[in-house]
Amino acid sequence: MELSYFVDLFLHLDKHLAVFTATWGIWIYALLFAIIYIETGFVVMPFLPGDSLLFVAGAIAALGGMNLLLLMVLLSAAAIAGDATNYSIGRWFGPKVFAWEDSRWFNKEAFNKTNAFYEKHGPLTIVIGRFMPFIRTFTPFVAGVANMSYPKFAFYNVIGGLLWVCGLTGLGYLIGNNAWVKENFSLVTLAMIIVPGLPAVWVFLKHMYDARFKR
Repeated sequence: MELSYFVDLFLHLDKHLAVFTATWGIWIYALLFAIIYIETGFVVMPFLPGDSLLFVAGAIAALGGMNLLLLMVLLSAAAIAGDATNYSIGRWFGPKVFAWEDSRWFNKEAFNKTNAFYEKHGPLTIVIGRFMPFIRTFTPFVAGVANMSYPKFAFYNVIGGLLWVCGLTGLGYLIGNNAWVKENFSLVTLAMIIVPGLPAVWVFLKHMYDARFKR
């Protein structure tokens, strides 16, 4: 398939998902579950349309095409299971790569700092990262590589998964069928990519400023 097809699918997901819902019937739930699970569960699949997919699914539910409560339950389960899988892959993968101490591929001091960061700030990263495309795919993997304790990861994984899925499907249910939103869905989709990342940009710039001027 041509790249233009995938771009059109992404930017006009509202129209395509409505067709898929009518075509697939009840199996649309299985398709959405698979997409959310794959996007969150495998670090190599960060490009799938998670945010916009949840939003549009909620909008379709408002029109009676799907059941909102069932969507929230199934897709929350998919998101939580996906992050748990991604964490497990990182937990398994990390020691394989980091078997060499202070080699050209691994710096033990850097690894220890990463581990300490996730133990201290990881919970916030896991929850907020859910709302940032690409970042949400890498966060659980890095948490696993950094050997963040699983009980702590699991607790915030559940919180982040519920907030992400229920928040976006609920938002789509409430405003997804607004005339302005439907006419400007491409802009709404881009906003879902850009706006959630602004806090991360601010934190990064603040960190750079503090490192340079507040030594």
